[in-house]
Amino acid sequence: MERQSPEPVLTSGNIEDVPDASAALYREIVDLAAGTPSWLQSFAGFFTDAAIVLLAGLMVLCWWRARRLPARTMAVTVLAPAATVLAYGLSEILKLVKQVERPCRTLPEVVPIVDCPPPGDWSFPSNHAVVAGGAAVGILLAWRALGALALPIGLTAAASRVFVGAHYPHDVVVGLLLGALVVGVLTGLLLRPATELITRLRERQRTGAPRQPY
Repeated sequence: MERQSPEPVLTSGNIEDVPDASAALYREIVDLAAGTPSWLQSFAGFFTDAAIVLLAGLMVLCWWRARRLPARTMAVTVLAPAATVLAYGLSEILKLVKQVERPCRTLPEVVPIVDCPPPGDWSFPSNHAVVAGGAAVGILLAWRALGALALPIGLTAAASRVFVGAHYPHDVVVGLLLGALVVGVLTGLLLRPATELITRLRERQRTGAPRQPY
């Protein structure tokens, strides 16, 4: 009877669509996370999602503050969330195109500190990082002082995706860049017409003028 050869074991050097350096760094970070105190692991598991909610709250705070500020500032607070949603949508398209398996299912003997996402929830790029990058840049554009707080929160939120074992480092880097780029470019392109529209709406509200028919 012919012996069947065992299936090859994937290592950090032979994973399709994953840079070797990123896979190796992932394993080092996950091994480091596994050796940290349980309270830190629990906090990381909570923070990796809670940070996105916190950034969303800061964007709402920017909008609330902008109600009595110039129309340009209000325009940024409206455009930035919309652009962040667009960036998220683009990241979902990239996931479907690339379909890179999560490292917690691909690499052997890796034990992440959070549950591995289900099959079909692809790894590249990191949606969390996309939202974190877009939100942080949007907050910075709308309110520079608050942006100084949002940027480290966004960077830490993105980095936590590797720490908890959900993503490769390059997933996070590309996600951050995608979110920041889409928000920065789209806000810049649409800022002038959005400002003009908000100026007209405010003037109409102030004077009580009836809405013009289209």
